[in-house]
Amino acid sequence: MTRILLLGGTTEASTLAKSLAETGADAVFSYAGRTAKPVGQPLPTRVGSFGGVEGLAEYLRTESITHVVDATHPFAAQMSTNAVHACEAAGVKLCALERPAWQAGEGDTWVHVGTIEEAANALPETPAQVFLAIGKQNLVQFAAKPQHHYLLRLVDAPEAPLPLPHTTVEIARGPFDVAGDTDLMRRHGITYVVAKNAGGAGAAAKLTAARTLGLPVVMIGRPEVPERPVLGSVAEVMAWLSHPAA
Repeated sequence: MTRILLLGGTTEASTLAKSLAETGADAVFSYAGRTAKPVGQPLPTRVGSFGGVEGLAEYLRTESITHVVDATHPFAAQMSTNAVHACEAAGVKLCALERPAWQAGEGDTWVHVGTIEEAANALPETPAQVFLAIGKQNLVQFAAKPQHHYLLRLVDAPEAPLPLPHTTVEIARGPFDVAGDTDLMRRHGITYVVAKNAGGAGAAAKLTAARTLGLPVVMIGRPEVPERPVLGSVAEVMAWLSHPAA
């Protein structure tokens, strides 16, 4: 019998969860627990850490998981790495559902960097208005450039003081559209955008808006994870799981 653990948190994960539910698959949806009110899913759901590689491997054995689909955010490198090693240890099949990375096009002004620290260093020394579109997990690195005013767009309001002296926080949940992001950047006088190369349509509006406004984008490349099978669509994952695509 096939029993699936879906490591979620992306739009693609929610779409896959719907297909699994429609086919009656025996599956569990797992959230990392970084947002206070995650999107509801049509599958049994668990929230929180597994306790590293050993904890995840034990969960796979205890719950008789046969297949793991890693549909986490492309920057959830630790979780993806743990999944590779835990599946190896437990003898469980693994694939990743991963959206293609964004590519710069005509009219884009992108500065490519490899890490959060490099992104902070790429910002100018003179004060700027920066749309820091990277979530709330990696803000402390930008404290090295305290002269800037940072616009943050978060799903949940911060529960603790932010490590940046000059910030504006907007609470919103995507997907976003180009008109809204263009208006957002104009209202806040944004002069730089910092983004993680997450890919996908739901968060791409800010890049089109930056192109329209002629703004430079500091684009952070994806972290490396161990090699694993990577699929690009829900239909491909459903076929891999030997279920008909819904």
